[in-house]
Amino acid sequence: MNQKFLVDDNYYYDVVRKNIKKYRINSKLTQQELADLTGLTRDYICDIESLRKNKGFSIATLGRISYALNIHIEDLFKEEDKEKEAIH
Repeated sequence: MNQKFLVDDNYYYDVVRKNIKKYRINSKLTQQELADLTGLTRDYICDIESLRKNKGFSIATLGRISYALNIHIEDLFKEEDKEKEAIH
């Protein structure tokens, strides 16, 4: 099966990264406060939010972050309309 996709893994990681930062800021939390709520380090939260890093993260980590932000985990995967338009 040789199928071409419109986007690669980095695209989806970037969508999640942007959403984590957006929801954290909307919740008026610092990276340190989010780290404290999730049991992660501030450096790790910073790496997750950074679009310059290629560091992956687990579904369990996303679950902890979404719980701390009081959102559904699927909200982290929602694309902005302009992002959707760019790939279609």
